Amino acid sequence: MDLSPEDALRLNVLLANRPLAIRIKESVMEVHGLTEEGEACIHLKPTCRDEQYIKKVKELISGHVLGSPGGYPVYLQRWTRMGQMKDDSLEQLLLLGEPEAVVAAVCAPGLTDELARRAWWAMEDAENARQMLRKQAVVEGRMGRVLAEYLVEFLPFESEPEKQIETIRLVLQPGLLDEQERLDLWRRAARKPPYYVGFIATLPDAIPDEQAAHPLWETHQAALGGLADSGNAAASALARVLSPAGQAWLATVFRIFKKPSNQDVVNISLDLIAHYFSMLRETPADATLEELETEAQDWLAADAGAQAVLALDAAFEAPLIGVRLLSGMGYGVVRPVFKGTTAIGSLMRKKLAPVMEPLHRHLHVLKG
Repeated sequence: MDLSPEDALRLNVLLANRPLAIRIKESVMEVHGLTEEGEACIHLKPTCRDEQYIKKVKELISGHVLGSPGGYPVYLQRWTRMGQMKDDSLEQLLLLGEPEAVVAAVCAPGLTDELARRAWWAMEDAENARQMLRKQAVVEGRMGRVLAEYLVEFLPFESEPEKQIETIRLVLQPGLLDEQERLDLWRRAARKPPYYVGFIATLPDAIPDEQAAHPLWETHQAALGGLADSGNAAASALARVLSPAGQAWLATVFRIFKKPSNQDVVNISLDLIAHYFSMLRETPADATLEELETEAQDWLAADAGAQAVLALDAAFEAPLIGVRLLSGMGYGVVRPVFKGTTAIGSLMRKKLAPVMEPLHRHLHVLKG
């Protein structure tokens, strides 16, 4: 069964006018085209069952755009979410009227701000918005603010902690939200603790929370700064975490670990803690807490930078061990607990107690 002559003519006219993107609304049998002048709409008049007719419409469009009447190519479906699309094919993908083709475009590394605008018109979706905000060109363009505002509005409906974390991380990128909007998200985090993880991911040194500096920082700020400026990694780590900004970061970590909801929250947080102190390690560690405690003691005795800090004040011994241990956080710390279990909520927290209790002791050493 062919398309009706009227639909075939109108679709060909639309394609001849070189639209920027095409969207097909199957529920109401409409084809929409985004053009330089605005939006065009074709109300389809099916001559057979709606599903068959939409297939014929997609074949016509695909034949015009790709030279292949088979619709969205199968190999593209395999590559859609892998970011393997060639940059010069992205415009074509947005003309196919296929949701998967739009996803392929937003996942592509070469997505531009203009293509993001077209893709967003074609398919407004929270995951698409997150994908696009992972591209610096989009963040710095006109669409960055548009996508961030959408994600903030959609956030109350996001039920998965991992997606909540990623959304907060992305919208907090510079230039997307103003100060008041960031503070509003911070206040909302009191009811949604996973939000805090997004804050330590993107704003580790600019947490919107006032905390007093650690007493050791107040006493040795200048000396620590001098050692840090000379390349002393141990001094850099301590100067960072003992400062007022570092204490705000640490207070946020305590909020996260007070009642983590699932394993994703714990794992992501541990990785972020290690990243915060990454200046102390060349490669990530993969060790249990007990192994890290032993390794930290050995490091303190052997590392010249740590010894230089210790020479300033013997009270730095426990904080030095703490920052070294925290720089090794990761899945290895919780592997003995999480291996072979999918526990979440209170059961997970109960199982984690043998790990979290000693970890909290090391964190408290750094808290003024």
